[in-house]
Amino acid sequence: MKIGVFLPVSGRAASRKTLMQAGKQAEALGYDSLWSADRIIIPWEIKTTYPYSKEATFIVPPDRPFFEPLTCLAFLAGCTEKIQLGMSVMVMPYRHPLYWAKIATTIDHLSLGRVIMGVGVGWMQEEFAAMNAPFRERGKISDEQLQLLDTIWQEDHATFHGQHYNFHDIAFSPKPYQKPRIPIWIGGEGKPAQRRAGIYGDAWFPYFVRITPKELAARFDNVRRSAQEAGRNSDEITFACCLPIELTSQDIPQEEDYLKGSVQQVTEAIKKFQDVGVAHMGLQFMIPHYPERQEQIERFAKEALPVLRG
Repeated sequence: MKIGVFLPVSGRAASRKTLMQAGKQAEALGYDSLWSADRIIIPWEIKTTYPYSKEATFIVPPDRPFFEPLTCLAFLAGCTEKIQLGMSVMVMPYRHPLYWAKIATTIDHLSLGRVIMGVGVGWMQEEFAAMNAPFRERGKISDEQLQLLDTIWQEDHATFHGQHYNFHDIAFSPKPYQKPRIPIWIGGEGKPAQRRAGIYGDAWFPYFVRITPKELAARFDNVRRSAQEAGRNSDEITFACCLPIELTSQDIPQEEDYLKGSVQQVTEAIKKFQDVGVAHMGLQFMIPHYPERQEQIERFAKEALPVLRG
């Protein structure tokens, strides 16, 4: 199993110095990937329910920094040598696909093929309103973006005619450094996301606050069925996920659906996800104070990674 960590792209810790330190630290410690969250604006009042915290409220205050994620990956492409650089996940519908695909392709070349594009449809209605993007159409817009990627990334004379995007006989160069394309990992937890991953994705990459290995595996079965119905080889789709993690100094009573406990306890819990087929896991260390977060990331790498890699 490959293990990655989330980057400090938001909150008080977000800075050039901490971003560089985080990238270099994770690579030196042997992590496989770095992951950047995405947010363009944060409204002062958010009525949309946040799906990725226990409290169902967005965890980054509006007066805190939130760096643009693709810029951060470009920066880290020059600060690191081999660790993979991933989005977890980029909101597609309020970005033009030709523009974000160009940026991703550029970073793919600058990093010598280390980019993973985790993509999703978004969740915050207020952000879509500020970006003048149709929230209710975000699924259809995202599907169309995913349909046109192979056209621009593989054809010299690219033409696409859809409901939302139209272009005729254009050149898109350079093509991705990775062949046949930059890996597209589909974020999202529900059935539409599972269907989307099966039809268009190179991986399913959900973020669950709470889920058991058995429950996660059952949902990945839906991804595989969607792939087979679309005429794809479901074995080619990577089973991945993101999970929050909390390390404690001592053993505590365990809950099967949440990673919290001593290093030994969370290692055993992660092995259960590995046993059901998870091949790549992004970990978000849930501790606000960044120096302590760094310490936990280091402790996990030294004590858990060797066990997980057998």
